[in-house]
Amino acid sequence: MRNKTQIRQAYVVEITTPKKYVLNGLWFGPRKAKNLIVFIHGLTASAFSMKRMVATLVGSDTAVMTFNNRGFEKITEIKRRKGRKTEWVLAGATHEVFTECADDIQGAVNFARRAGAKSIYLAGHSTGCQKAFYWAGRYGARGVRGIILFGPLSDYASALKEFPKNKLKRAVAHARLLVRKGKPHEFMPKELGPWFVCDAQRFLSLYTPDSVEEIFTYAQAKKTPRLLKKVRISTLVLLAGADEHGDRPAKEIAAWFEKNTRKGRVVIIPRVKHSFRGGEKVVAREIRRFIKG
Repeated sequence: MRNKTQIRQAYVVEITTPKKYVLNGLWFGPRKAKNLIVFIHGLTASAFSMKRMVATLVGSDTAVMTFNNRGFEKITEIKRRKGRKTEWVLAGATHEVFTECADDIQGAVNFARRAGAKSIYLAGHSTGCQKAFYWAGRYGARGVRGIILFGPLSDYASALKEFPKNKLKRAVAHARLLVRKGKPHEFMPKELGPWFVCDAQRFLSLYTPDSVEEIFTYAQAKKTPRLLKKVRISTLVLLAGADEHGDRPAKEIAAWFEKNTRKGRVVIIPRVKHSFRGGEKVVAREIRRFIKG
């Protein structure tokens, strides 16, 4: 069977963040839409990720804007404006500083508002979920009507499931040593892995329980998810029923979100994995319901 050629129309967008980083993106759907979903991709992904999902979400009154945040792909470069000059700076998930995502998302929200979008929603996938909530906590979710989370999982919890505790402990100790020596962007050794290829500070951000990125703290029974409870904006949590990265059944994670999300609805999409492939129509129906509500 031959693969079908799919051509989708999109506008090319260029986002300049408050700190003058230049991020490239795509705008799918009507130029003047009542609703705009700003899509935040996950670790090592890009503006081209989740294409099937994006296509399903676009409608006569709904557009979707995807963009490359500073954590796109593994190692790359992006532009930063300095007055009349432009410099190229290191980017990519390997060396990404998680807290910088707030600047990226604020740039995307500012762009959407200037473009005339009336109702703006953030939609994060995987690590994009943590980024969406970190931004909301930092900026008070100003200008956004709701947040949609696709597969919000704790990377720390996943690491505890996948690797022996002693192995994780040794890797964390090595990463902390590199940071103390002033080498936060030195690569983690392969023999301590196998991990996502990253530097020491990115490793600590992903895989330690006290990290600012560890927002979904369901692996720590006694820890209060303060940021999650702080954000009051309406939230739709979509969990993959067969998520291969989860450390526990989706029902248990759903119960944790129901308890700790202030204004949220939690839905498990049956039988789909972390990519939500095959569940696009069900997801789109839930999102349309969320937007109308």
